[in-house]
Amino acid sequence: MALTGIKGFNDILPGEVRKWQHVEATARRVFETYGFAEIRVPVLEKTELFARSIGDATDIVEKEMYSFVDKGENAITLRPEGTAGVIRAFIEHKLHVVDSVAKLYYMGPMFRYERPQKGRYRQFHQIGVEVAGVSDPKVDAQVLTMLCHFFAEIGLTEPRLQINSLGCHDCRPEYRRKLRDFLRERLGSLCDDCKRRYETNPLRALDCKSAGCKEATVGAPSVLDNLCAGCDEHFARTKGYLDAAGTVYEINPRMVRGLDYYTRTTFELVTQQLGSQSAVAAGGRYDRLIEELGGPAYPGIGFALGVERVVLLLDDEGYGRRPDLFIAFHGESAGNETFRLMSRLQRLGVTVEIDYEGKSLKSQMRRADKFKARYTLIIGEDELSKGAAALKEMDTGTQSEVALDPERIAEVVRGGTILP
Repeated sequence: MALTGIKGFNDILPGEVRKWQHVEATARRVFETYGFAEIRVPVLEKTELFARSIGDATDIVEKEMYSFVDKGENAITLRPEGTAGVIRAFIEHKLHVVDSVAKLYYMGPMFRYERPQKGRYRQFHQIGVEVAGVSDPKVDAQVLTMLCHFFAEIGLTEPRLQINSLGCHDCRPEYRRKLRDFLRERLGSLCDDCKRRYETNPLRALDCKSAGCKEATVGAPSVLDNLCAGCDEHFARTKGYLDAAGTVYEINPRMVRGLDYYTRTTFELVTQQLGSQSAVAAGGRYDRLIEELGGPAYPGIGFALGVERVVLLLDDEGYGRRPDLFIAFHGESAGNETFRLMSRLQRLGVTVEIDYEGKSLKSQMRRADKFKARYTLIIGEDELSKGAAALKEMDTGTQSEVALDPERIAEVVRGGTILP
């Protein structure tokens, strides 16, 4: 019986990897333009970290975490999300002493035991951002603007930014009471998960995908009508700064977050191209999380985007591997020269492919077509004797004789200057 991978833990094959590299490289370039620095934290953390930060009553902690006891009798968990680990590192290494404002980004795998579905797997990958030390809504608007800028840079304009405010620890308890009162007479229509969360997290019913929950919450009190003066002002100023930055957004008063630590500004980038899994990025403000995990009383805000979902939105065109040059040859001496030339060109930064088995020229040229090489060079005994060969630009068919000199070939291939 052949061995296969674990369900929900997917291989990322070479053709797809180029899309991932494009997403990751764009994230690094855009985020660092906005003054963010990369941080790398372990995939394993103490289970207590996620129980305290995410919340004991959340689906993640109750049903989805990969948790176990190691040989040292330590309760540890494969990280289900990135924020908690980054904040733990921020506190442990006293990054607030280095700079009162920490602007960090990360990327890597996360793990949740749930039913695999399109763009959502048991090992999934996130790119995320965290800002610690700023309560001013300017940073809310900057983070959101940067997120939209990132999507524009990878060539996606369809995901729409939706924003909301969840209030704070002063005004949200009263809103939750009003919402529970509203839902009490409608409990029979709620799904089993929302019934279970009715006491601990009734807000989740507002964005539940169940038809019964959607119907039951029609006419529910809006969180935006129940903000305290401070939260109302913060949300108004956030919208004002987004307007000033030219960042387009929609207000979605039914948007909530599945993690307990979010306060005030929350947001999602949503698309209609992935079915029910509409959110490709999400996040919000968490003004008490750092203090609750033992750090200074610093506010924070962040987001994470799902790499698998983003990659699904990218067209396949333009991500195939296309070498600069394919060298075909016939004859043993030409084969030896081809290998020498390839090695020198690769050291000069030119991507080169050859046929390793000495197949016919016709077969080698079919392989060059398969690679979609930008240029081809054919070397035989005649070319060896005169020290030059025909270099052909495959897209245009233009060709010119070029000396079998690595520096000269590299110059032509890089410059794209072939004279007919």
